[in-house]
Amino acid sequence: MRIYQVGGAVRDMLLNRPCQDKDYVVIGATEEEMLAKGFKKVGKSFPVFLHPETGEEYALARKEIKTGNGHKDFQFIFSPDITPEEDSLRRDFTCNALYLNPENGEILDFCGGREDISRGILRHVSDHFAEDPLRILRMCRFAAQLNFTPAPETMELCRHMVKNGALKHLHKERIWGEFEKALKCKTFYRFIETAHACGALKEMLPEVEKLAEIPERTDYHPEGNSGAHTMLALKAAQTTDRLVNFTVLLHDVGKTLTDPARWPSHRGHDKLGEPLVREISRRLRAPSAYADFASFATANHMIYHRPIENVAKEMALTAMTLAHYADKNYFERYTAVLKADMLGRALDDFSCELECFAHFKEYLLRLTNAAREISALDIPGFAETLEKVKNQELPPQALKETYAEFLLHKTPLKKPSA
Repeated sequence: MRIYQVGGAVRDMLLNRPCQDKDYVVIGATEEEMLAKGFKKVGKSFPVFLHPETGEEYALARKEIKTGNGHKDFQFIFSPDITPEEDSLRRDFTCNALYLNPENGEILDFCGGREDISRGILRHVSDHFAEDPLRILRMCRFAAQLNFTPAPETMELCRHMVKNGALKHLHKERIWGEFEKALKCKTFYRFIETAHACGALKEMLPEVEKLAEIPERTDYHPEGNSGAHTMLALKAAQTTDRLVNFTVLLHDVGKTLTDPARWPSHRGHDKLGEPLVREISRRLRAPSAYADFASFATANHMIYHRPIENVAKEMALTAMTLAHYADKNYFERYTAVLKADMLGRALDDFSCELECFAHFKEYLLRLTNAAREISALDIPGFAETLEKVKNQELPPQALKETYAEFLLHKTPLKKPSA
């Protein structure tokens, strides 16, 4: 029996990156031998065992035979005679097909993985790659996670797979799983770039794909179109916060619904985008936290574009929501989205915009903090307004506006110092 550490842990060791998950492959053993040594079997489709002391995963070396179109449609062949080289043929990328002997530190590399790691290349191991449609999205995710570039032949293979409908055989939950892992990468934009290049973006997020066809006012957006702006905003975000990356990606999808006759004007795209973001979130199977924050931020991402004096009431209404969701860090997340939107333009100097944004953020923070302290009982006329709302003499929005007006009264705008 020989045991090798495999996969991402070996790759990340060579990249000097932290890695929490360690996986092992066992050569020359049977299921009975593993159980006799105290390992606990947990795998359903194929034998995976947990170490009796560390709880780490150990899998028997295997071969795979494709039996259908889905991600899990494989027949597995186990035998003590299977070699590490034969086992490596079922792995996705050369950087993940390295076998480390824990006893002496020797690394077995049958596919040129170490060279590809040194060059930052994602290259598929064999033609078996095309048997698993999930690997298209894994390529996109690793491009973001590792900041690697797909090899031309791997990109071409993925284009061919997408064109032949491979992604249609994946469950939505599988697609979301890879998408969500990529969202926590600072270079999440690489996931979107790579998905666009192989055609997967059009399948998953046609609204985002369409943004590249939406023109912008070049005096404000020299990059020329909404797709280029979105990519620049994602690059500017520089965050591992998944909700922020998700929202920056979708914040302008409402522009796909504006009147083409009025382009490059997109008046009202923020409000148009709110229900569309919720629709996209449902389609992706994203948890409600994503839909809730992204739809709110999308609907309110334009207020910082105008002078504070002109949007004070909108800021107060927004601050009320930020205060309500303080435990979910809405304020920092919301302002991070706005800042990424501001910086996501092909300009050389943002000094003036950054100064104005700092003033905007300071006042919004004061409003948010004040909103957390105010009780409805403190607001003159609130009880009367509430009664009229109950009697349907006023719309429910009247309550929010009464609250907002009191909030502005308690938190006056300070003029920036000269």
